[in-house]
Formats: sequence, structure tokens, C-alpha cells
Amino acid sequence: MSANHPSRLVIATRKSQLALWQAEHVREKLGALYPGMAVDLLGLTTTGDKILDSPLAKIGGKGLFVKELELAMQRGEADFAVHSMKDVPVQMPAEFSMLCIGEREDARDAFVSNDFDNLGALPDAAVVGTSSLRRESQIRHRYPKLRIVSLRGNVQTRLNKLDSGEYHAIILAAAGLKRLGLQHRIRALLPPEQSLPAVGQGALAVEYLTDRHDVAGALAPLSHVSTSRCVAAERSLSTRLAGSCNVPLGGHATIADGRLTLHAFVAAPDGSRLVRDVIAGAPTDGEQLGRELAERLLRQGAREILDTLEAAPANGTN
Repeated sequence: MSANHPSRLVIATRKSQLALWQAEHVREKLGALYPGMAVDLLGLTTTGDKILDSPLAKIGGKGLFVKELELAMQRGEADFAVHSMKDVPVQMPAEFSMLCIGEREDARDAFVSNDFDNLGALPDAAVVGTSSLRRESQIRHRYPKLRIVSLRGNVQTRLNKLDSGEYHAIILAAAGLKRLGLQHRIRALLPPEQSLPAVGQGALAVEYLTDRHDVAGALAPLSHVSTSRCVAAERSLSTRLAGSCNVPLGGHATIADGRLTLHAFVAAPDGSRLVRDVIAGAPTDGEQLGRELAERLLRQGAREILDTLEAAPANGTN
């Protein structure tokens, strides 16, 4: 154990099955790096976990999944927190810093149904469950005759609602299903051109107090360079577009053959209007590429969509 690294770390985590898996995953990685280090979990219930009968946009947005964890760090009860990157607001308090941990899991959305093979196979007026405005707007754009109904709760709760017959199909993040060993529930993986992923989807983040250099040093070896660059590009895009639960937008970056390619869209919640574009460049220029693509989208009509949303807030979460 290096003298510069703590002998014990406490991870703040939500208590959902997926959140606990993610925290355990990071604990195992730290255990492999530092065999003498004790790593404990502090399970917390966030406001976002407690209020399940309202869309997140109505009750405070994605920050409701991280606030209690941040308070635990400020009180000295935990050293860092583990999040799904897509749940971390793009505007973070200055006193906190963040790292991407490990290689990104499958970023795509998953179509889950007991009776149908894909979105195109659903009959008119079939009920599709999601509380994501991002997913809803894309589905409405392509399949306007489907009925989109709000669906919140942890992964198993959502699957139970599908199995009880409340929905003909539900859309979930493939990463969560795969991490929980539930990939057999995936009927189809939605290609990005049909359902562009949320910013940060499939990536894990650790958040810590900026002045905790000892924690930053211990976590640094777990950072994944390519994932970090892709997520930085996506979050830069979202920041310029004021990305929040009220804005139906998607952003997904990949790196291949030495080039970073970023796809993005902004849409009206009802899918009546959708603006989409792509940009590519050097992986080290990801944040600049994100800003440039955002400006393109704004010029192509995203500004009018965003102005309409500000006048009449929408309901949902990306």
C-alpha cells in the first residue's frame, strides 16, 4: 500500500440492485489494485428513489440521484460515490470532481417485450413504457401511433410491470440489464439511428471532493482513456444545449481508427420535430467537437425547440 493512498475507503451508493452492482464492481477493482486496502459500502436512499409517482423533471431532475451521496461526502461519511454517468448532471458543484471508471458497457437502448420482437412489430396504440423524454421523442418521431406511458422504478420493478401486462413493451438501457445478468430479457438492441443513447449511457462515474487528492490518486488507475474522451465530448455537447430532464436530446461518441465521431439530436417531446447531426475529429479535441456540434444543432433548429421547452416545460428524464 502506497503511503499516498488511504488504507480505507468508503463508497457512497444508492441501494438499488444496479447501483450496488456498480459499487461492488468498483470495490473489486480497487481490491485488485490495492490488496491491503479496506473498501466499504455506504448504502443510501436518494430522493429520486423515494418519489416514483412523478417524472423526474417535475421533482428536480437527475440531481436527485446524487445529492444525498454528495452530502455524505461533505459530512465525511464517504470518500467517493459511484454513479451511472447518465445520471450525473452536466453542471456539477465546483467542490466535486469526477472520473470515468472502466471501459463503457453497451450504450444502446434495449427493447424488452414478452410478445413482440421490435418496435416495428408493435400494433397501433400498443403501450410502450419509458419515462425518458429522449426515448419518447425518438419513438414518437418514428412510430407516432404507439402510446408512450410513464415508467419509473428500478430495473426489476420495471420488468415486473411489463410481466404483469401493464405494457406491451418497455425500453431500458442495455448496460443495466447486462450488468445484472438479465441480457436474456433483451428482445432487440435498438441501433443508434433508431434510438440514440443518452449522454454518458453505459459509462460508470466516480465522484469525489476535489480537494481529496489522496482519493483522486487511488482512483486514477481505474480511469479508461477512450471512454473518458467520448463522455467528455458528449457532456460538452449537453452543457452547451442546457441538457436536462426537460430536454429530449441524445449524444453518443465512439472512437475508431484514431477518430472520435459524435452523433447527437434534439427533438420536440412529441417527436414532431427532430434535428440531428454528426461531427468527427481528433479524440483529444472531444470537448471542442461537442461544442461545435451543439452550435450546428442550434443553427439547424434546436434553438427554436429549446425556446419552446423553456416556455412549456416537458415531463420526463433522459
